[in-house]
Amino acid sequence: MLNRYPWWKNVMVIAVIAIGFLYATPNLYGEDPAVQVSGTRGAQVELAQLDEIRNFLTEQSIDFRSVAFEDGLALVRLRNDADQLKVKSLLHDLLGDDYIVALNLAPATPGWLDAIGAGPLKLGLDLRGGVHFLMEVDMDAAISKAQEGMIQDFRSDLREEKLRYAGVRAQGDSVVVRFRDEATLDKAISFLDRKYNEYQFSDASQGDQFRLSAKMTDEKLKETREYALQQNITIIRNRVNELGVAEPQVQRQGSERIVVQLPGVQDTARAKEILGATATLEFRMVNTDADVRDAAAGRVPPGSQLAKRVDGSPVVLRNQVILTGDHIVGAQSGFDEYSRPQVNISLDSQGGSKMAAFTKDNVGQSMATLFIEYKPTGNKDAEGKTILERQEEVINVATIQSRLGRSFRITGIDSPAEAQNLALLLRAGALIAPIQIVEERTVGPSLGQDNIDKGFMAIVVGLLALLVFMPIYYRKFGLVANFALIANVGVIIGVMSMIPGATLTLPGMAGIVLTVGMAVDANVLIFERIREELNDGRSPQQAIHYGYSNALSTISDANITTFITALILFAIGTGAVKGFAVTLAIGIATSMFTAIVGTRVIVNWVWGGKKIDKLSI
Repeated sequence: MLNRYPWWKNVMVIAVIAIGFLYATPNLYGEDPAVQVSGTRGAQVELAQLDEIRNFLTEQSIDFRSVAFEDGLALVRLRNDADQLKVKSLLHDLLGDDYIVALNLAPATPGWLDAIGAGPLKLGLDLRGGVHFLMEVDMDAAISKAQEGMIQDFRSDLREEKLRYAGVRAQGDSVVVRFRDEATLDKAISFLDRKYNEYQFSDASQGDQFRLSAKMTDEKLKETREYALQQNITIIRNRVNELGVAEPQVQRQGSERIVVQLPGVQDTARAKEILGATATLEFRMVNTDADVRDAAAGRVPPGSQLAKRVDGSPVVLRNQVILTGDHIVGAQSGFDEYSRPQVNISLDSQGGSKMAAFTKDNVGQSMATLFIEYKPTGNKDAEGKTILERQEEVINVATIQSRLGRSFRITGIDSPAEAQNLALLLRAGALIAPIQIVEERTVGPSLGQDNIDKGFMAIVVGLLALLVFMPIYYRKFGLVANFALIANVGVIIGVMSMIPGATLTLPGMAGIVLTVGMAVDANVLIFERIREELNDGRSPQQAIHYGYSNALSTISDANITTFITALILFAIGTGAVKGFAVTLAIGIATSMFTAIVGTRVIVNWVWGGKKIDKLSI
């Protein structure tokens, strides 16, 4: 019995550990304090602004590392934290309100590591600092919006079926359709009941008033609320990603709330700008028959409303909504055949059908894109919720050139920057229902650094204690275990750095400490088993072989059950619990590898293939 591994196993162990340490290396370089500049709606950071910023900072005697485009943003890297707030204030005064100037932390990873996709470990809010929002979705508005969709659908379907109606309107939690005679009412109930299983239809006639009442079923109401919450989560995440915030955390809390965490961002005003307040998009027809001056004077035609463009000029829109922004699945800016800026829109199948049905009879008419924001007024209602003020702005008016379907384009845009901004808004999506911030807090970078220092100290103290104990108790085999411990920590950090979306939190650091202890447990079981085999009279080579093979089942059972627990914690937990579960699961996998396979390779190198009389254990 020679205790030798085939060459490929040795190469595999070396490669895994080397790759783990390579991808953990960027964490040694730290981060540069930085100030980030991005454009608001209608503005874009150009090369000219970079030169202007460089010259300005030089004139102000600011010692900066670099000013460059990174991930579509202008990033000013500084040499110390003290200059961050000063530079932010100076650049805000220099560039004005058309640009967003925010604090950030930029990885100082060398270019050669960037080239292979290596980057520093992503830190959570409790370690890096940043802003935290708890948002609540207005479910009443979501239900009302669903009712508006019902009204539009009922009107279209009844017209296509040639069932004449006198009116359709919302009444409480129902939609009421009025008819002129009972025969048409009966046909409408029969037709709509067959087509819409998710609604409850009933005869609500009173005397000679023939009415149909439609209500959403409990299942439909639950589905509408769930859809509003999930869609808002997706859209908020898209908005954050589109505007370049690193490692955002967007997740649901309960049935109506959303938690948004933006690590590294210290400016709550910047964070609110990223989230786009609570905005929605609607496509409306322009009422070209209306006199704009009369409407501006307060004489707005029935079925229409007065809105304003970005430049403040008035425009009269029809109340009927052609399409809402939640049907948009793609938007890209570009140029038409005359090199004029445009935005190419892609809709989902339902949105394409609605757009095609509406525009086939409106070729040559003007269609407006209405941008709607719900901003807090500072006042609260009887339930203690912040009252939101609806603000509208027409960001684009375009002429319908032909019947539109799932793909069409918006033209008549003033500049490429406006086209890019409009594409970003459309691509990021429109909120299904308004949301309001019910909790807001900022975690300072100094507090985050204090958490990092204390967590790192806990790992170091625990690791040093084991590094001292193991050689004293297990002699040379203890040194082998020490190598496995160090390799385990390096591989954990490397693996977490490689996984997209993996974030290290303070509970995650606790998970690393726990896995270090578990890795030692595996080596203790193996070494004690080797001792038992030696005491039973086996030769050193046989003791090594049976020690590893007999301890494997016990180690596997213990780690598999813990790994299952980690998966359950990750599946049902939120926030800090998930952070702990991620590092625990990764640590179990890496500790199994380093404690069993890694140490066996070293033991085979040192003692395997030789005739030895005793082991230093």
